[in-house]
Parts: sequence; C-alpha cells; structure tokens
Amino acid sequence: MIASLRGSVALKTDDGAVIEAGGVGYEVFLCETSLRNLGPEGSEAFVLVAESISMYGGTALYGFMTKEEKNLFDLFRDAVPNTGAKKALDYLNKALKSLPDFRQAVINNDPKLLTSIFGFTAKTADKLIAALKDKMPDFQTAGSARLGIFTAQGVYAQVLNALASLGFRAGEAKIALEAAAAEERSATESAEELLKRTLKRLSPK
Repeated sequence: MIASLRGSVALKTDDGAVIEAGGVGYEVFLCETSLRNLGPEGSEAFVLVAESISMYGGTALYGFMTKEEKNLFDLFRDAVPNTGAKKALDYLNKALKSLPDFRQAVINNDPKLLTSIFGFTAKTADKLIAALKDKMPDFQTAGSARLGIFTAQGVYAQVLNALASLGFRAGEAKIALEAAAAEERSATESAEELLKRTLKRLSPK
C-alpha cells in the first residue's frame, strides 16, 4: 500500500497531479485547495496518500498535504453513508475553508453554518451532522473556530449584501469574505471592519 509520495510535480491537471517518484509517475487526485498548495510543475512535493479501488478497475490514489486532511477524508469516506472517494474529496474541499469551524459546526449541530459558509446543501449538512456528531469531538485540528460568530450575528450576510451593492460578483465576493473571516481578528470585529478587510482582498494590487 502506498502511504506517501515524495518527488517532483511532473504535471498538474484540473483535478490532480502526476508526481514522479523513483522514476515512476503516479497520478494523484487532490481537492482544489490542496492542489493550489501543491506548488507548480517542476517543484518538489510531498503528499500523504489514500488508495481507493476505481469503479473502472485498478487503484486510484488520493493525495493530501497534511495529516488532518487525510484523517478527515478517511472519516468522510468511512462514516458518511453512500460516500465514495470522489465525494469524500469534494466534502474535504469544502471543509478546508476552515477545519476548526467545520468541526465546531458538526459538534454544535449547526447546519446553517455548513450551508452558508461551507457551501453544503441542506440535505448534505444534515447527513454530515448525523454521521459525524459523535466522531468530531475526537477529531484533532490546529487552530480555533472563528466563522460561527459571523453567522450568528448576521455579520456574514451584511457584508455579502454590501459587496453585492458595490457590484462584486457573488462567487468572488464569497471567496474573499471566507478568506478574510478565517484570518486572525478581534473578537468584537464589526461588519464594517470585516468589509474593509474583504475589500482589500478584492482590490487590484
């Protein structure tokens, strides 16, 4: 069983990369977030690996940049009903917006946070909470939850509405807002302050 790969990034695609190790090129599927952190073609890389039997025959490799990512992928695949490797990777990509907040949302039975911040459908949010609520307390992740307070206070929606009124597209506004909200901040940060930090990410450099 392949547990990890260390080598050069020979090729990057929309859904993964070919990592050349020991003269052999291994096709590895990665979620979008992990793929961005992998580095450009020609760079050296180290990825943890999970194997899965492909429906088309043979073994498919799934790569992760950290142990946390792999552990959560395994948890999605093993604990959530009707979840194969591809779907588990999609769930992981959403959860990587903030692993501490994802963990806290499941523990607190907060489907609203899972849908508004992480982009899960309401049905999937309920399924994840039901499957993982007893397992998330034991899941270890670095950092602390930061996003829930924005949803609870309506700050997240206020900033999104303000960005829309300024003419920003919903998709780019949401990505910038999520990134800004995940940064270190004051516990009493207002919607106006969060808006300013988000606008810095949207402004051309």
